Amino acid sequence: MPTVRLPRGIRISIVPKGSRLDTALGAKLVLVAAALAFSSAPARAEYHLQVGDVVEIAVARIPELKQRVPVQLDGSITFPQLGNLPIAGLTPSEAQARIQVILATKVFRQRMSDGRESNTLIDHDEVTATVVEYRPIYVNGDVAKPGEYAYRPLMTVRQAVALSGGYELMRYRMTNPVIESADLRAEYETLWTQFASEQAHIWRLKAELGEGKNLDQTTLKDLPVARSKITELVNLEAERLSANQTDFDRQKAFLQHAIAQGKEQIQVLSEQQKEDNQGAQADIEELQRTIDLYGKGSLPSPRVADSRRAVLLSSTRKLQTTAQLMQIQQQQDGFSRQVEKLDDQRRIDLLRELQDANMKLSEIQAKLQSTAEKLQYTSIVKSQLVRGGGNQPEIDVIRAGDKGGERIAANEETKLEPGDVVEIALKAGLPAWQRGRQESNAQ
Repeated sequence: MPTVRLPRGIRISIVPKGSRLDTALGAKLVLVAAALAFSSAPARAEYHLQVGDVVEIAVARIPELKQRVPVQLDGSITFPQLGNLPIAGLTPSEAQARIQVILATKVFRQRMSDGRESNTLIDHDEVTATVVEYRPIYVNGDVAKPGEYAYRPLMTVRQAVALSGGYELMRYRMTNPVIESADLRAEYETLWTQFASEQAHIWRLKAELGEGKNLDQTTLKDLPVARSKITELVNLEAERLSANQTDFDRQKAFLQHAIAQGKEQIQVLSEQQKEDNQGAQADIEELQRTIDLYGKGSLPSPRVADSRRAVLLSSTRKLQTTAQLMQIQQQQDGFSRQVEKLDDQRRIDLLRELQDANMKLSEIQAKLQSTAEKLQYTSIVKSQLVRGGGNQPEIDVIRAGDKGGERIAANEETKLEPGDVVEIALKAGLPAWQRGRQESNAQ
């Protein structure tokens, strides 16, 4: 019977048309063609092991050899019967075949239940090597919980997003943007009130330092604070200014009055000291005359004693007046230093308080800016929820390759591989009414 040789080594026989052999052979040809078509269909590339994957090696009859080994930085695994075996870059089936070939040549010394040891020859078919843990994937961008997640076979981008808590906008289903917007607005208004209060505080400090008398209320005019509240804050600081100034003036007036009294006392004591000096000098001269007359026999001795007592009394009075005068002068110096210190210390305290107030004002300004940005963001989210607008994710997968990272445009159904980095970027969608208008225009 003649035959025809077909490509790829397939041979078929030519039979008469319509015979039973022709019918059977036709059916077989259909099956062969289908098999060829199936084998020629493109198959998905098998995964290649990389650093960070974990392989479990087991031998059926020897449970002691079951062990999980990671692929190390040098691309090899370490196993008691294998040593260091490079498997990075191999497919799981290739790695298993290599491990089977090596272990099939090994003899394992196994201890029996009765304590005896026996040599067991490992069979090729008893060895299995399966990947039990893959390199993690990483999700980054507009998701609720960016980070590292365990990879599972046939994992998709949609599953990775679900593991990371969903898109960032989804968290507002848990924290109501309407309520959060109201809280932020209340905080925003409170911060503006604090800002106005601190501005009035700074004005009062500068007024006490002599840098200004009246508050320039134009600086508070444009603030989003009620006029009654601003007036209340200004009046409160004005009362504090008046009270502080009055207290300072009283302290200074007390010291100045004490200084004036000291001057009067010094003047009186100075006159008294002059008189005491003159009296003491007269008593000394009188004592000298008395001694001369007593020496001539003109005066009795009691008179000399009286003169001496008079000199002693006048000298004592002179010393007392001098000591009192020195004490008053020392008090005067102390009061003068207190007046100088009162001015200096008040200025130092006011400058320190002014510095703290300026720092607090800067903090309030920073909080105002931050709260305003949060308020704007939540307002946009609230507006999108009210209008029915949605967000369309832009998804990129960065996959490591031989020539570095490869960026792949993906969607939620894209299948991931171990070590992939998924980047999510939400793109604001159009509101429902605008999308409807665009659709009608397109039609």
